[in-house]
Amino acid sequence: MSTRFFNSKEMDFVDHPKFENVKIAVLVTSKETNSVSICMLDIAPDTEIPVHTHDPQVDSIFIVSGEGEAFVNGGWRKIEDGDHIFVPATEEHGIRNTGHETLRLFVHHSPPLL
Repeated sequence: MSTRFFNSKEMDFVDHPKFENVKIAVLVTSKETNSVSICMLDIAPDTEIPVHTHDPQVDSIFIVSGEGEAFVNGGWRKIEDGDHIFVPATEEHGIRNTGHETLRLFVHHSPPLL
């Protein structure tokens, strides 16, 4: 795999295959590398990605814009742009948009989830 550049204006957001009112732009998948998968998520207001786990993936989530809550360490915490969440494998986590605008996340899984 060579270095790739993703122009934010050219990212293709499509309906998430599992979650209603969530859009996904897939950037890097297991087809390109066996190390990571990377995507952007746009979560509509009043939308939740339920509490779940990944195994064996670790999850690194950067909040690009918006506000909401994240389920981490057994409880919900307020999140906003600039925050980062690192989720070890098998740890419960979830995200919900409690704001009035789209909640945009940069998500990195290792090894690849996608």
